[in-house]
Amino acid sequence: MKQAKSKRTPSDRFQYSNDQVIEKPFNWKQMLRLFSYMKPYSKKLLPLAIFSVLLTTAIKLVIPALIGVYTLGGAIKEKNTNHLFMYIGIIACLYLIAYAANIFRIKWMNELGQNVIYDLRKDLFTHVQSLSHRFFDQRSAGSILVRIMNDINSLQELFTNGVINLLMDMVLLAGIIVILFTLSPPLTLAIMIILPIMFFISTSLRKKIRRSWQLVRLKQSKLNSHLNESIQGIRITQSFTQEKENMNFFDGINAENFESWRSAARKNAVFRPLVEATNALGTAVLIWYGSHLIRGSSLSLGEFVSFSFYLGMFWDPISRMGQVYNQLLVGMASSERIFEYLDEKPLIDEHPDSVKHDDMKGHIIFDSVEFAYNGARKALKGISLEMETGSTVALVGHTGSGKTTIANLISRFYDPTAGAVKIDGIDLKNMSLSSLRGNISIVLQDTFIFSGTIMENIRFGRPDATDEEVKNAARAVGADIFIQSLPNGYETEVEERGNILSVGERQLLSFSRALLADPKILILDEATASIDTETEMKIQGALKTLLKGRTSIIIAHRLSTIREANKIFVLNHGEILEEGSHEELMYLKGEYYQLVKAQFNMQQAV
Repeated sequence: MKQAKSKRTPSDRFQYSNDQVIEKPFNWKQMLRLFSYMKPYSKKLLPLAIFSVLLTTAIKLVIPALIGVYTLGGAIKEKNTNHLFMYIGIIACLYLIAYAANIFRIKWMNELGQNVIYDLRKDLFTHVQSLSHRFFDQRSAGSILVRIMNDINSLQELFTNGVINLLMDMVLLAGIIVILFTLSPPLTLAIMIILPIMFFISTSLRKKIRRSWQLVRLKQSKLNSHLNESIQGIRITQSFTQEKENMNFFDGINAENFESWRSAARKNAVFRPLVEATNALGTAVLIWYGSHLIRGSSLSLGEFVSFSFYLGMFWDPISRMGQVYNQLLVGMASSERIFEYLDEKPLIDEHPDSVKHDDMKGHIIFDSVEFAYNGARKALKGISLEMETGSTVALVGHTGSGKTTIANLISRFYDPTAGAVKIDGIDLKNMSLSSLRGNISIVLQDTFIFSGTIMENIRFGRPDATDEEVKNAARAVGADIFIQSLPNGYETEVEERGNILSVGERQLLSFSRALLADPKILILDEATASIDTETEMKIQGALKTLLKGRTSIIIAHRLSTIREANKIFVLNHGEILEEGSHEELMYLKGEYYQLVKAQFNMQQAV
C-alpha cells in the first residue's frame, strides 16, 4: 500500500519555535521601563510638548463657556453687538493659538518618538550582538529580525501620539468634569450614572485584546522567519521545483497572520461603538433631564448650550483613551518580546576582573575538556591536547567527530562543560573577550561577504588598515589576480553574500580578510574545501609564509592540505584516537592511514 505524503501545517513546522505567546498580566512596571526611554529627552522636548498640550487643553476648556455662557447667554441675550464681536474675536484668536500649539506639539512629539525608537532599536541590536552562539542556534534570523524591526516599529504610534494624547485627554477629562459639576451638579450626576456600565464592559475586553496582539506579533515573527528562509534558500527551492509547495506553505502562514490581525482588529473595533452607544444614551439623558431643569429655571439656556458642548467633548477623550489603551496593549505585547531579548544574558560572560592579554603568543592547551551542545550528547569527551606556539596543527576525522567544536572553544563561542581551555597558561574564562578574539582570525568553508566594495570586505578584518595593506593581503593569497579583472577592481560593489563572485573567489577574499587582521591564532575550518585544486596549489606557498610565526589550526577533510602540519590530531566521536606528524601516523597504519588510503583510492577512481 502506498504511503500518503505527509503534509505539515505552518503550526507544525513552528511548534518548537522559541517565539511563544507570553502569559503575563498587564504590567505597568514594565510599561514604566519602556517609558524610561523618554528620560533623556525630559529636559527639552517633553516639557515643550507638555506645555503645548496644556495650552491647547486650556483653550478647549474655555471656548465652550465663551460660546454658551458669555456669547449666547450674555451678548446675544442682551443684544450687545460690541460684546458679541469681542467674544467672536477672542474665540477666533484662541482657535489660532490652539492651531499653532498643535503644530509644535506634533513636531516635538514626532522628534521625541523617533529618538526613543532609535535608542530602543540601538540598545536591542547592540545587546543581540553580545549574545552567545547558543542564542542564535535556537532562533531563526527572521524571528530576531521581527523583534528588532516590527516590534519596535509598533511602538512608534505610542511614543509619537499615544503618551502625550493620554496626558492631554486626562487633563481635558478632569477639566470637563469639574466644569460640568460647576454648571449643573444634578445634570452631571444623572449623566455619570452611565460610566460604570461602559467601564465594566470595556474592562472585560482587556485581556482578550492584549492576548490577540501578542498572537499577532507571534504570527508576524513566523511569517518573517519563513520569508527570510525562503529568500536565502531560493536556489534550493528552484532546483528541487518546490515553488508550488513553498507557495502553499507561505499561503498558510500568511492566512494565519491575516486571521490574527482580523481577530485583534475586530476586538479593538468593539470599543468605539461602545463609547458611541454610551454617548447616545448620555445625550438622551441630557435632553430629557436638561429640558426639565430649564423649565424649572435651575439651568439657563446658555448654560445648557455650554453643558452640551462640554458633554460632546467629554466622550471624545474617553474614546481616544480607549484607543491609547489599545496602543498600550500593542506596546505591552511588543515590549514583552523586546525586553525578553534585552533580559537575555550571554552564556559567555566576561568577568569584571578578566585579564586583558594583548601580548598573546598562541600556546593552546585543552585540559580534560568535555562539551555538549544540548546538554545531552557529548561532542567532546575529556579531550587533552597541546598546540605549541607558532605551530600548525591539523584536526581530522569524520563529520561530527568534534573538530569544529574545538575551534569554537578556542574562540570561546562556547564554554566547556568540564575541564579548561588555556592560552599562554590563562584559562579563557579569565581572559577578556576583546583581547582573545582580537588575536584570532577564522576562515570558514561558507564564507560571508557583506554588501559593499571588495576593499571594504577585506578591510573588515582590520578597519584601520590602509589601501596598500589591503592589497598586500590580497596579493599574499592570490586574490589580487581575480580582483584586478573585475570592472572596478577593489572598488567593485558586491551584493550581500557576494553573489557576483564564485565560491573560490569568495573564499580567497575571506583569506585576505583574516590575514589582514594579522592574528596570533589562525583557524581554517574547511577553508580550502570550496577551492579547486589548481587554486589551492597557488595559495599553498603563500600560506606557508603567512602561517609562519602563528599558531594555526587547520580543519580539513582534504588530507592533502595538512601534510606539512607539525601535529595532526585524529578525532572520532569526541575523542582523540591518534596524534603525530603525517609520517608518524602513516607509519602507525591506524585510522589516519585508512583515511588517507580511502581518499587516494577515491581520487584514483575519478
